[in-house]
Amino acid sequence: MTEVVIITGASRGIGAATARLAGQRGYSVCVNYRTQRKAAEAVVETIQRAGAKAIAVAADVAVESEVMAMFTAVDEELGTVTALVNNAGIVEQQMRLETMGAGRLGRIFATNVIGSFLCAREAVRRMSTKRGGSGGAIVNVSSAASRLGSPGEYIDYAASKGALDTLTIGLAREVAEEGIRVNAVRPGFIYTEMHASGGEPNRVDRVKASVPLKRGGSPQEVASAILWLLSDEASYTTAAIIDVAGGR
Repeated sequence: MTEVVIITGASRGIGAATARLAGQRGYSVCVNYRTQRKAAEAVVETIQRAGAKAIAVAADVAVESEVMAMFTAVDEELGTVTALVNNAGIVEQQMRLETMGAGRLGRIFATNVIGSFLCAREAVRRMSTKRGGSGGAIVNVSSAASRLGSPGEYIDYAASKGALDTLTIGLAREVAEEGIRVNAVRPGFIYTEMHASGGEPNRVDRVKASVPLKRGGSPQEVASAILWLLSDEASYTTAAIIDVAGGR
């Protein structure tokens, strides 16, 4: 049976690297995106050229109806999902708490937390042996910020990733007897475009001296950890959180 993976926020960065590596490993891949259609289609073309199946599906994970439509599209075009990577996440301009508004907080938590819950729910509905499924694996992309707090920059983002850590542990134990493993990776300072969204494109270079390995990480290094957690090599691993943060 061909493994089918949905990777949210897969048009760039860690999501795109994970999608490409999944294709190389033989998965049929759903490349989810919200607005970056051309970038998502480029990832799909790369996967297809390597001989795997892939589709690009637009969906805002913060919108329940769009999440449900995405999973239905995958059911129809690729088959039942066997793996999910909750990678979609956003940050906003770096600032302290006293200048954050409710609108910003709502946006951060809608995408980073509620979106992951909704996608995990739809995956469980299809994977659970209790519901007639064949099992599967979920990997949540958290952040080292969940344990460091990101003071003075974006503690809202850090808190949203803390919620993902809790989701990982709780859901893993909830569905362990139903053939579903749930784990997470916590990337540290990784060279992606997300830092520009926070107002500091060169953030990794500024802070890399604080990392024991003295460098920033690559999206490919995170993708390798994700694919291991999805694979049978991690068959006895659930409720685990792997730091991919250079020792920080």
